[in-house]
Amino acid sequence: MSRNVSAEEALSVVKSGERVFIHSVAAAPQRLVDALTARAGELRVVEIVSLHTEGRAPYVAPEHAKSFRVNALFVGANVRKAVEEGRADYMPVFLSEVPQLFRSGVLPLDVALIHVSPPDRHGFCSLGVSVDVTRAAVQTARTVIAQVNPRMPRTHGDGVIHVDDIDYLVEVDEPIHELPEHELTEAERSIGRHCAELVEDGATLQLGIGAIPQATFAYLGDHQRLGIHTEMLSDGVVDLVEKGVITGEAKKVHPGKIVAGFALGTRRLYDFLHDNPLVAMLDIAYVNETAVIRRNPKVTAINSAIEVDLTGQVCADSIGDRQYSGVGGQMDFIRGAALSEGGKPIIALPSVTSGGESRIVSYLRPGAGVVTTRAHVHYVVTEQGIADLFGKNLRQRAAALIAIAHPKHRDALAAEARRRFGSW
Repeated sequence: MSRNVSAEEALSVVKSGERVFIHSVAAAPQRLVDALTARAGELRVVEIVSLHTEGRAPYVAPEHAKSFRVNALFVGANVRKAVEEGRADYMPVFLSEVPQLFRSGVLPLDVALIHVSPPDRHGFCSLGVSVDVTRAAVQTARTVIAQVNPRMPRTHGDGVIHVDDIDYLVEVDEPIHELPEHELTEAERSIGRHCAELVEDGATLQLGIGAIPQATFAYLGDHQRLGIHTEMLSDGVVDLVEKGVITGEAKKVHPGKIVAGFALGTRRLYDFLHDNPLVAMLDIAYVNETAVIRRNPKVTAINSAIEVDLTGQVCADSIGDRQYSGVGGQMDFIRGAALSEGGKPIIALPSVTSGGESRIVSYLRPGAGVVTTRAHVHYVVTEQGIADLFGKNLRQRAAALIAIAHPKHRDALAAEARRRFGSW
């Protein structure tokens, strides 16, 4: 039976040496995080496991290094420096397999810190904007501590949890973290336009986080019968639902429904999610399961990258040996889209960095991680155009990728490609 207590009282149950999970993305429970960090002086070697979390992560401060150590399953901005400096760790893992880590006992959890909506008249709360891997954490952790917030939308799907399955309830009334829409650059708009050209009517879409998905949504207004099956929802989905573009009628898995694992955007998105039976927020082990993804028609998966080499290898999680993000669900959806009837796996990125360096490269930087192999890649898109690599040999791939590199880098890339693969 759950108890209503203060954050300080709830977090007093955490002991040195335990493993603590923190709810993902916009659902990160800031009040509980602060109460845990306040105990740094009396705790030692507490392992914190999380995906990307929005907001502050005070437990990674250098002065708390003896008290807390993050084991990140995806590296966000708030823990990036700690990972880079060796005060936190990163675990490469497909997003679809994270729940298995918890459920199989490979990564057993002592405490789960979560963020939920208030219970309804039947005593059920909702995990709201992030069901993802948190459902598995709640099911397996020995102790569950919930931050209960009236501003957390009540979402339909797998994120329903009864108060009797929560050990401690901490009441708060705080805004859910928002990610305001980004003002698109001309290059980002061009990438979005090219990606939208590849989207057919009746397609099922997966779009990740950031400016390129936002730009792609902006160019889909004239499409018809689109569906959504994605790990992440953003504000662009709301616009297309209101325009009648997203109907889900062509989907075979959850037809008519928008399927996702978590949401990150503005309050408008969260209000759209609240008590909306159109949206199913589901366990990420199911959402990102390749066998499920491929059953939908024309799955069009659009994911970003840091750099792509001339053979098609995709680095999406590191800058050289500097860990920047994570494997995430890119491979889950790239493969699922490739296996879908009429599907299109797409890697989209600007042709150059903010400093003008080419992101189409002869070789990945030393230490760079290959998230998506060259055998899995089909389409690569930059603001310069679209390269279709499927069915192309190394020499042909290099030619296609050089054609979408920035013009100022093409000669150098072509010289390197001729040296490696011969002329074309």
